[in-house]
Amino acid sequence: MIDETETIDEFLARHSADVERAVREAAAAEILPRFRRLAAHEIDQKSGPHDLVTDADRLAEQRLTEVLGALLPGSVVVGEEAVHADPAVYEAIQGDAPVWIIDPVDGTRQFVQGDDGFCSMVALALRGVVHGAWIYAPALERFATAVRGQGAFLDGERLFAGPPAPGRDLVVATSHPDYTTDAQRHALRTLWSDGLAPRHCGSAGLEYLAVARGELDATGFSWEAAWDHAAGLLLVEEAGGAHLTRDGEPFRITGGNALPFTAARDAATTRRVAELLRTAA
Repeated sequence: MIDETETIDEFLARHSADVERAVREAAAAEILPRFRRLAAHEIDQKSGPHDLVTDADRLAEQRLTEVLGALLPGSVVVGEEAVHADPAVYEAIQGDAPVWIIDPVDGTRQFVQGDDGFCSMVALALRGVVHGAWIYAPALERFATAVRGQGAFLDGERLFAGPPAPGRDLVVATSHPDYTTDAQRHALRTLWSDGLAPRHCGSAGLEYLAVARGELDATGFSWEAAWDHAAGLLLVEEAGGAHLTRDGEPFRITGGNALPFTAARDAATTRRVAELLRTAA
């Protein structure tokens, strides 16, 4: 528990490994047993045919909510599926209590299709600042973590994104058109310009991991749901990267961002992509 004698950093020093264990156990119990074994009745639509939810999403989130809430008494949980059931849950991100932000299966469409490009994401935030991040790709057997001010790691190895190699086009992963409005697609078209090589993104968490590893130069995302971004943005920051919205301000998990926004492997690339996004009328 965080109280007057313990900071959130001290909590993370004692319990970061416990969070990792909880994420691994949720995946082992609820996600992997259903991977490539989903029955039709275990898959539902939310807002439409491109917005899917499965029993794995719901049950993994329930498990994580129970375990993480018990690990940090007084904390609250903002999970993707809980917010879908009750949008008012999202307001906790702006409160004073520590908040666990959970995306139980990021890349549900890939998961449903039997593609291994999905992950579970958990972030721990306090008053709008993300302090801890855990991203687990169970089918790929990769686990990334970050604690603010202490670096980003993949399977125990320190991550350094570094600048892009000079003289080549920047590879930018952008929001998939299935998940964007006409206005958002118009703004993202600014990235189809000389010196950039845009492509549509898959799992947001895995795209953030690719940026932190220096395998992807930048992202261009058009939505701000905190569960898709909180953990990944901290991972990128701690690997030496940065993020900016189209008005030149860092992305805020509490919302109200000028969209689209970018996260990139170094500050110069971040500014370059953000400036392009700003040119959209």
